Amino acid sequence: MNDDSITLQLKRIRGQIDGIITMYDDERACVDIVRQVVAARNSLGRVARDLLTTEAGRCTKEQQIEDLDVVLKELFR
Repeated sequence: MNDDSITLQLKRIRGQIDGIITMYDDERACVDIVRQVVAARNSLGRVARDLLTTEAGRCTKEQQIEDLDVVLKELFR
């Protein structure tokens, strides 16, 4: 996954968050807001996985296992 696709995903998530704020301000049903929060959280999880995959590949190629260990600890913290 290249940086442009990560940026695009993050901008979509920002749009989701803006939508959640609007829903909250408009006093929409709690369940609808929570559904959107879950969707945004899942989207962030996908970005994290994509970034981890990219970083793991780089660390392996450059044999920077310690860097990979740090990334994995952050992910599972």
